[in-house]
Amino acid sequence: MKVLVTGGSGFVGLHLCEDLLARGHQVRASVRSLEAAARLPHGVEPTSVAPLSADTDWASALHGVDAVVHSAGLAHVLRGAQAEAYERTNTQGTECLAQQAALAGVRRFVYLSTVKVHGDRSGPRPLEATDPLRPGDAYSASKARAEEALLSGQLPASLSVDIIRPPLVYGPGVKANFLRMMRMVARGVPLPLGSIHNRRSFVSVWNLCDLVATLLTSPRPGRGAWLVSDGEDVSTPALLALIGEAMGRPARVFPLPLPLLRTLFLAAGMGAEYSRLNESLYLDIDPVRRELGWSPPLTLAQGLARTVRASPR
Repeated sequence: MKVLVTGGSGFVGLHLCEDLLARGHQVRASVRSLEAAARLPHGVEPTSVAPLSADTDWASALHGVDAVVHSAGLAHVLRGAQAEAYERTNTQGTECLAQQAALAGVRRFVYLSTVKVHGDRSGPRPLEATDPLRPGDAYSASKARAEEALLSGQLPASLSVDIIRPPLVYGPGVKANFLRMMRMVARGVPLPLGSIHNRRSFVSVWNLCDLVATLLTSPRPGRGAWLVSDGEDVSTPALLALIGEAMGRPARVFPLPLPLLRTLFLAAGMGAEYSRLNESLYLDIDPVRRELGWSPPLTLAQGLARTVRASPR
């Protein structure tokens, strides 16, 4: 197939391009600068596209394309009036791309959304793809509205649409909190998180790419949403221990009563970080196993080991 990957120079986009090339597909990637084009893997065709909006012209990028994997979007935390940028980029930009893809004769459209369209926590049972959408911030709300536009019935039936809602995606190039955890384990920083007993799902970028590739070649017509993970749910201390094992050194985790731990985080202005470390957010991926015949090719431990090996020390 000839596949357009949007956001091809991003963390997930780069891995998607490499994976699809390795499977024998022709890959075109949308980029916004020459610098971004230079980061693309050898063999990927770059195409310059204006910023995502309701007016973006995708005609050249979509010419001759069989499928689109839409991984581009705005993920940075914005406040106040800037939140309108989420709507313009993630919602209107996605709807515009899908409409033009249908007009161009594209057969498949895979949209990378986020599990946060369901909220920031799962509670006592795992989240399911059929659960109501309860986005908790402007970012996830914009992704939820994009999903609604894709599944509203306004697009022609000739365009198969699949939505993937991943949890935190890790792999070489991962940033933010996951990278901070890896660095703290590598440096032997004592972490007072041993009293946390939550359940979290994660997905390696390799497992995510494998599901994308499965959907692109699936004989079933797409018109739905899928949750994805590595198929294992772990607590924050257990994740740190696995990262330590992958690095060949123990994670220095010790228990601290949760009320005291929460007080310390709040005093440091890190209430949101405490919630992410302490709350449960785990997913039910049985439907994707059952309906697509897909299972994660890598375990969580294998994904972490590959990430550590490929990451600079």
